[in-house]
Amino acid sequence: MSRVRVVPMVHDPDESKRALAQVRRPVIGRIRLACVLSAVGALAGLAPFVGLVELADTLLAPSIDRDRAAVVAVLIVLGLVLRGVFLSAALTITHVADVRLQAILRRRMIAHLGRVPLGWFARNSSGRLRKTAMGDVDALHQLVAHHAVEMTAAAVTPLGALAYLVVLDWRLALLAVATIPLYVAAYVWMERGSSEVMRKLDESNARLSSAVVEFISGIAVVKAFGRARKAHAAYRQAAAEYTDFFAAWVQPMNRVEALAGLAVSAPVVGLVTIVGGVWFVGQGWVSPGEALGCVLLACVVPVAIEPLGFGALNQRAAAAAALRIQQLLDVAPLPAPASPQRPAGRRVEYDDVQFAYDDHDVLHGVTFTCEPGSVTALVGPSGSGKSTLATLLLRFHDVTGGAIRIGGVDVRHIDPAELYRHVGFVLQDVRLLGGSIRDNVALGRPQATDAEIRAACRAAQIHDRITALPRGYDSVAGQDVQLSGGEAQRVSIARALLADTPVLVLDEATAFADPESEAAIQDALSRLAEGRTVLVIAHRLSTITPADQIVVLDRGQVVETGTHTELLAAQGQYARMWTAHEEVPA
Repeated sequence: MSRVRVVPMVHDPDESKRALAQVRRPVIGRIRLACVLSAVGALAGLAPFVGLVELADTLLAPSIDRDRAAVVAVLIVLGLVLRGVFLSAALTITHVADVRLQAILRRRMIAHLGRVPLGWFARNSSGRLRKTAMGDVDALHQLVAHHAVEMTAAAVTPLGALAYLVVLDWRLALLAVATIPLYVAAYVWMERGSSEVMRKLDESNARLSSAVVEFISGIAVVKAFGRARKAHAAYRQAAAEYTDFFAAWVQPMNRVEALAGLAVSAPVVGLVTIVGGVWFVGQGWVSPGEALGCVLLACVVPVAIEPLGFGALNQRAAAAAALRIQQLLDVAPLPAPASPQRPAGRRVEYDDVQFAYDDHDVLHGVTFTCEPGSVTALVGPSGSGKSTLATLLLRFHDVTGGAIRIGGVDVRHIDPAELYRHVGFVLQDVRLLGGSIRDNVALGRPQATDAEIRAACRAAQIHDRITALPRGYDSVAGQDVQLSGGEAQRVSIARALLADTPVLVLDEATAFADPESEAAIQDALSRLAEGRTVLVIAHRLSTITPADQIVVLDRGQVVETGTHTELLAAQGQYARMWTAHEEVPA
């Protein structure tokens, strides 16, 4: 039997590199073109240094060749201009590529998340998901827009300079890189175990981001109950872990990095090459102009090499971000049927339904039928599988055994868009989009007229509240108005009424309603349920006593089925639950 499994996110260096290559693939051609232009620009940037060598030798000659000096001066200016033109063109191309890549990735993620089973979102932190969809895409900017161009220039510039020095005199080339081995040795030492460090740092940052989002999302509730200090502890702990880990990693390396930076700093390199150049001139190995060129080019080499270290850090960070993006895009989508079928009727059948995830069995052979136009209530202790049964009908997940059918058709054989035209739902956790109230109500039927939207809102008993707002139905949820839990629930009911689906799932629809709203919600739900096949999940048994059928669940199995009267007469688990319910003071 197949099982739903939550796959943890891993950070393997090789996998990160493959993910980075996969993510950059749509714009890799533009990046390569930019690298070519950057290389040409870097070589053009060496022209002034070459020109200064020639100019120095010309000016120090016993007889100054003014025409030659003028030509060299023109070539120096031309080299500077060409460098600016080519590098600007390269950066323009990569910035356009970056914008294009961000658009491609965000569209792909939005499209893919639209096909991911809805149950996946319940088991994945919104903070981590937001970090991937927003922060990780932004983290690729430095790599795409700058890294390739800057790294190409940083590599070509010292190589070109050394090649020119070798042409002048191989000893000048050795002198120019005399301090580089010290820098390389320090850098190698600092890189020890860096992949593992970056993995842990990334995980710590993800925990911190998740803690921030979760704390902010629940701040109103925790403050209302005076638990802000305790709720804040998770954030403080995540922040402390991140700070302590980062400090323990950085502090020892700061001293080594300072010494390494000193070895390739302009004053040290300049002093070494000046002393060596004077000696070389005294030995008659090179001319004064060539010694001057060595000093100038030697100072260029470390300045160009230094970005390589930062580039490596940027590339690792971008690779980790690319891996998270790729893992998000690799989440298995909800399987779409090869030959979609349309339901023929409103009968809902649960046939030996089994479900498991993470090797934990949740449902064990659940079987019952919801007849057309009837109300079936699911009751049972917490964790008995009530909500799971409801969400399986909505294909938040797929069953791992048995089948769920609507109108004689397995829900797995119904196209998801067609499924949601047949099954509507009102869940306890209402989510309103950041748009107008009108758009929120018309979410299931965007083509609905204003008259139809208003009629649905009247039936849901929310019309008067909406029209009392300064902008009425054009009010934006979360900006122009903050609806209470009960009001948001009635907007959700209006949405379900407008969608007019033949099958309806109600999952604790009054769970978060204030007492003033509960009666209005119950009345709206009664209108919503008329003529539909309804599956209701409720903890308060008094709300489902009129149901045509009550299915009692315990530990993922059906233990009783019948009407309220029949189950009370059976003196079984439902009767015991009813007795306990009656003893709870109102």
